[in-house]
Amino acid sequence: MNLVQNYSSYTEDNHKVWAILFERQMENLPDKAIPEFFEGLKLVNFQPDRIPNFNEVNKRLKPLTGFEVVPAPGIVDDAVFFSLIANKQFPATVWIRKMEELDYLEEPDMFHDVFGHVPLLTIPVYCDFLAQLSAMALEHIDRPDIIDRLTRIYWYTIEFGLFRKPGGEARIYGAGILSSVGESRLSVSDDSTKFDFDVDHILGTGYIKETFQSQYFCISSFEELLESLPKLRESLEVLRKELEEA
Repeated sequence: MNLVQNYSSYTEDNHKVWAILFERQMENLPDKAIPEFFEGLKLVNFQPDRIPNFNEVNKRLKPLTGFEVVPAPGIVDDAVFFSLIANKQFPATVWIRKMEELDYLEEPDMFHDVFGHVPLLTIPVYCDFLAQLSAMALEHIDRPDIIDRLTRIYWYTIEFGLFRKPGGEARIYGAGILSSVGESRLSVSDDSTKFDFDVDHILGTGYIKETFQSQYFCISSFEELLESLPKLRESLEVLRKELEEA
């Protein structure tokens, strides 16, 4: 992609929207998100009143994990998306929602992509999982039915994952929850259904795009994600054979 972030094109209203969303989540998340998220915010030096400049973010981010943020026009197709991430380039939209869209969007904007995802890209083991998961997706890119199942792993971890140590309370690490004031409250409450992370369970579980999730999966460590990849590869091969024989 040759798209660039034309930082000078953002209006004061654009920056104001970022400021409102940023302040709201910073008030909302301290007792809900994992501490690594807040550490990541500091490491990439997000400012509460200004949209992040991707060039400045990358100067801080790339030395930490090798990842960098690249501008995207919006949702990109699976092959482009997974290819970028496998090469440690995270595609982030360059547009931000309007003031009248603070609470609902049909597709992710910059606040979701940048505020929700980028702070976690400072965590090496998380990034290793993300890159290896994407590389695995590319191995099956010719099979949309397999990609659909594998996307469920991405959805229930990177987008809507929860973190829960044994005996502890659930905390958020999924970007789709971190960037949503309503879902961040629901996900960690007693009103949501939570399961322990399990590859086969997730592969068999559909997800919801139009509203809040009806269930969440909890990891006990980021190492658990990375260590699950051999099991995921095995399960995908079994699934591929089953689908071919059906």
